[in-house]
Amino acid sequence: MTDITHRKIDHIALALKSEHQTQALSTFDAVRFEHNALPELALSEIDISTHFLSQKITAPIMIGAMTGGCDKGDIINRHLAEAAEACNIPMAVGSQRAALEKNQNQSIRQHAPNAVILGNLGATQIQQQGIGLAQRAVEAINANALVIHINPLQELVQQGGDRDWQQVLDAIYHCADKLTVPVIVKEVGAGISPSNAQKLEQAGIKWIEVAGRGGTNWASIELARNQLPQEKSIAAPFIDWGMDTVALIPAINKTCPALNLIGSGGVRHGLDVARCIRLGASVSALAQPFLAPALESKEAVIEKITVLQEQLRWAMFLTGSGNLQALRKVPLQTQ
Repeated sequence: MTDITHRKIDHIALALKSEHQTQALSTFDAVRFEHNALPELALSEIDISTHFLSQKITAPIMIGAMTGGCDKGDIINRHLAEAAEACNIPMAVGSQRAALEKNQNQSIRQHAPNAVILGNLGATQIQQQGIGLAQRAVEAINANALVIHINPLQELVQQGGDRDWQQVLDAIYHCADKLTVPVIVKEVGAGISPSNAQKLEQAGIKWIEVAGRGGTNWASIELARNQLPQEKSIAAPFIDWGMDTVALIPAINKTCPALNLIGSGGVRHGLDVARCIRLGASVSALAQPFLAPALESKEAVIEKITVLQEQLRWAMFLTGSGNLQALRKVPLQTQ
């Protein structure tokens, strides 16, 4: 078993533990809609559908990137892909690095022939190995787009992580310019600042996943795995490092109004999805809330998606929003 495989197995086990989820009160809870006691709507007629990468989807909900590169990861991804296909929502796979290095068959597409499926590689892997690796990742799963994840904090805390981030932006630019599919850039829990968003937009990126602080804490997970006492001591003050999604979405919208945003990082339920849409995201991504259902079955994942969709409808009903365009304009409570 390779070091990467061991790491992926550890990631699944640790991500399920509450101590590696951000413990502070969610900043999403500070976003409160003005209650509409006269919605003048029928709940059954509320339209939560939208378009993502030119394909119609049933709701602005995406299964966020989780795992890959181990047997349990394959089971998780199969159940997620089957549910994404059944519910017609997008799914981002976990990092494909391990599968590509081992030349493993990646069977996601056979479980989701029509769904929007996003590939996934780390920015430093592309920096080190070039655009050919990115194209292989896309072709391996017939991806609709490629997610490039940027995770400098996680790499610093990870024992043996990548510490050379020179020319990463150039690598992202070459992918955006040359790949046969769109490129989406995402953080993994520390957020993308408005100034970083500007640089990415100038590099040709049209979609970013904000992925701010608030959900799974990958620095905490890597700290739990790191066996070097000195590195653990150095990392300790940085475990709560990062920016909040609730603040980042409107700030990036103001700085880069043409960028399409995926709201993620601490999204727990359909009300948080509604909050992301109201703040300016096009869709919202969740990962950890799907992890336990994905270990169980396709049906458990579908049930979770159904709950999220109905929670979103309730939020729209209680704000008098017949569709997502109306939701983006509803008043928020002032403090």
